[in-house]
Amino acid sequence: MPPIPIKPGIYKIHAHIIGPSALVTATEHAVDHGAPVITDRLNPLPIEQEWLIEPAEPVPGAPYVVRLAQHVDAGLVTADDRLYVNAVSREQLARFTFETVIGGVKILSDKGLALRANHRGAQITLVEPKPEFQETWTLEFVSPAFEE
Repeated sequence: MPPIPIKPGIYKIHAHIIGPSALVTATEHAVDHGAPVITDRLNPLPIEQEWLIEPAEPVPGAPYVVRLAQHVDAGLVTADDRLYVNAVSREQLARFTFETVIGGVKILSDKGLALRANHRGAQITLVEPKPEFQETWTLEFVSPAFEE
């Protein structure tokens, strides 16, 4: 499917996994490549669960970067086919595109790998895209960028 445009702004990213609602969440403890990014229950404190999605470059059709809404110096990076959040330069942030799928969107890396939530609490992995429930996401628009 062709990539779809996403309105720049602050979002909660819901994983389609069985059980209570699960959101993309930055964990509190860093490892080699940054803090692992998991799916977890809605829990606004102290875990970060709101993300700023914006084009990587100011040109139509550009891929997107994803940063923590409250700590914009930290954004999503990929290493070893896993998702992390880390304070790196904008050029080092992972780039993503979005495609419409049944029930939501598929989030794809610049290498064409899909984000996958295996179960709540597991680190999000990047896999070859398949039509699977665990690779489907819902983007809940919270607000335009940098507004409360």
